[in-house]
Order: sequence, then structure tokens, then C-alpha cells
Amino acid sequence: MGKKRIYLNAFEMNCSGHQSPGLWTHPEDRSHQYKDSEYWIELAQILEKGRFDAIFLADVLGTYDVYDGSRDAAVRQGAQSPVNDPLLVVPLMSAVTKHLGFGVTASVSHEHPYTFARRMSTLDHLTKGRVGWNIVTSYLKSASLNIGQETQISHDERYDIASEYLEVCYKLWEGSWEDDAVKVDKEKGIYTDPDQVHDIQHEGKYFKVPGAHLSEPSPQRTPVLFQAGASAKGRGFAVTNAELMFIGAPTITAAKHTVKKIREDAEKLGRNPEEIKILTMITPVVGRTEEEALAKYNEYKEHISYEGALALFGGWTGVDLSGYDPDESLEYVENDAIRSTLESFTKIDPHKKWTVGEIAKSIGVGGMGTAVVGTPEQIVDTLEEWVDVAGVDGFNIAYAISPGTFKDFAEYVVPVLQERGRVPLEYEGTTLRDQLFGKGDQLPAHHPGKQYHKAKQLV
Repeated sequence: MGKKRIYLNAFEMNCSGHQSPGLWTHPEDRSHQYKDSEYWIELAQILEKGRFDAIFLADVLGTYDVYDGSRDAAVRQGAQSPVNDPLLVVPLMSAVTKHLGFGVTASVSHEHPYTFARRMSTLDHLTKGRVGWNIVTSYLKSASLNIGQETQISHDERYDIASEYLEVCYKLWEGSWEDDAVKVDKEKGIYTDPDQVHDIQHEGKYFKVPGAHLSEPSPQRTPVLFQAGASAKGRGFAVTNAELMFIGAPTITAAKHTVKKIREDAEKLGRNPEEIKILTMITPVVGRTEEEALAKYNEYKEHISYEGALALFGGWTGVDLSGYDPDESLEYVENDAIRSTLESFTKIDPHKKWTVGEIAKSIGVGGMGTAVVGTPEQIVDTLEEWVDVAGVDGFNIAYAISPGTFKDFAEYVVPVLQERGRVPLEYEGTTLRDQLFGKGDQLPAHHPGKQYHKAKQLV
């Protein structure tokens, strides 16, 4: 392909509404069926037919309770509440697909790495190597309190914990079992050679894991590593470890600014800056004509929940906008939530001053990203502009209504992307990592996680 390949993820969550608060009230929206296996099975089939690289499942382990000092707005408006576990829908979707990848969000703050590593290896086995892990440090204080922490761990320390957590996982996934440890030798009666299974003897500041990994090596060993850290500390962690990075950018200018910083940081660390694939979030509203698309968008806007949008914003940024007038402008403040989201709305684009009302409308259809409205050709023109001007590698496609947004995109927009040489006509890889990068199933040799691969490096 002559042109830069565009990566496509469907952005979903095991809840109703996800990134478009209030749009669950739209008569055509079926996201409230997230509790049903049929919902996920149908969605997986739509996405694989549409040649999506992966479905990316977001998650939170708390409720959005910053707005007006209470969770009531989020609960009332269905703003990512109620929410179910993202990992458990993956086997349902993998059973009806052969190539679609699955990026699952799991927090280093709320589960021990020893048990988590086994869950990911299990998923990688069941999907034949189609799993990715979105590494998050968790930004909701309510989640910290509900697992018994006195308060939320500070923003920067969460990344220190994440670094050690990942080190433990690398040791378990890459170093504990040698490649040919499992023999399944029926004649000799040897399932696994015990000399080829190694204790990791990890003793660190936050974790102590003496033993061996519970699972044999899966097709990818380490799942594809996704990350969305965009603060200075988060970017440092991400450019060290991530293979794909997500950014939320309400404008092309904001996206270009963030992409530039990520690539510069990667270069300083000695990584090829183009090796990290950067995806931004968009919500496509597709029509056969521009008028039809605009009419659809205006109809969607009538379903926006102002309160739900500001409840999400409060959780993302730690800033309570309940006391603000809709016409008031927003200023930047430092805290322990998602700093990059607040920066996107306050600092990055000097030509744009956001009022509270505008923020609610922007979040209302498309959340942390932006809505793209038009014919399939116009939408592809816009996507190409984001790629060519801002330097992103692809998109997290969020929905206004589900599965309608994904259906429209797969049916009408993807064929235009394929015509323009931006999306492959067929899946090409053996695993998710191979499908994304075309360089085999496992971490590249120069990745920091691979240093743990040789068993002799372990005690």
C-alpha cells in the first residue's frame, strides 16, 4: 500500500451509552442490551466484516461522583453506570470471529499482577493470540475507596506502581516458562519439563512474587500493549512500553500537539517514534448526503444529557462544573485525575476558549473525542486530514448509537477507506500483534519486556 495504513478500533464499554451521555434515550440505540451475549456476538460480527483491527473495551472501577459532589447524576443519566467487567465478553466475541482483536482495559491499581497475568494468558490462549491490554492506573477516587484504600494514590506514584506491575507481568509472561517447556509427551508421560519452568523471584517496592507463572506461554506471550497516558509522567511510561497509544483530542490542533510530544519523547528514549501507533477518538455520523448526516447529528444532539456529560467530565478531570453557568469559560487546574483531558479543553489550542455549555455539547456526541459528520467520502476526507496533518495512525471509533454507528461505518465508510488504500481488503496476520505490525506474534526483540525472555536471566 502506497498510502499510510489507517488502524481502526471500535471503542466500546460494557455499559450503556459509553462516550455519548444521554444517547441511550434514542429510539434506535440498543446499547442498553450490553448485558446480553447476543449484543456482543452481533457487534463482533459487524466489526470483523468491516475489517476493524480490534474492539477496544474501556472500563472504570468506580462511579463518576465529582459533579455536584455525588454519583447521583451519573447513575440517573446512565453515564458509564452501571458497568460490567470487560474481560468476560471477549470469549463470546472471539468464538464467532477469526481475526478481530480485543483490547481490554485493566487497572494496575486494583488487582494483583500474579492473578491478572494468568487471566490475560488465558484470554490469549482462548482467542489464539488476539488479546491486547490497555494499561490504566485508574483515575476515579471512588474506585480507590471501594477497594479499601484510605485515599486515591497520587497521579505520579500510580505510574511508579504501573512500572513495577508491568515488570512483574513481563517476568511471568516472558521469562517464567521457556518456549519448549511444554512437551505433552504421552509415551514418556511428561507434560512439562520442570527444569524449563522458572520462579521469577520478584521482590520490589510494591510487589513480592517469588514463584512461577501459572500458565504456559500463549501465542503472543505478552498481550499487545495499549496505553493512554498523556500527562508528562504518563507519556514517559507509555513511550517506554506501549505499542499503541490512545489520545483524546477535540480538535486537529490539539491532536497534532499531543502526537508531536509523544514522538519526541519516544525518540529521546531511543525508540523509533513511528513504531508507536497513535490513535485518536472520533464519533462518525454517516449520511448518504451531507443534509442527511447533519439532520441525523442534530437529532442526536437533542438526546444529549447535559448533566450526564458534566458528570463524565468531572470523573475525567476531577473538576466539578455543577456551580458554573453554561456560558462561563473553563481554566486549567492541577489535580490527580486525567490531566491531559483538562489540558485539551483549556491549554492546547490557543484559538479555542471552551465554555461549560460547549464542553457539554462536545462530550454529548463523542465524549473525549470529536464528532465527524458527513457522507462516507467526506468522513474519509476528514480522517485522512487527521492522519496527514495531525500525524495520527488511526482511530478509536466511538458510537453515538450502538450498533448503528458501527454498522454505518463498516458498511459505508470502510469501503471508501479501502478504495483509497488506507485499510487492507483482507486480514493479513496470524495474531493481533502480527495483524497490526506484520512482524510476528511476540514483542520485538528490542522491547524492554523482551529482556526477561531468556530463562537464564532469572534466578
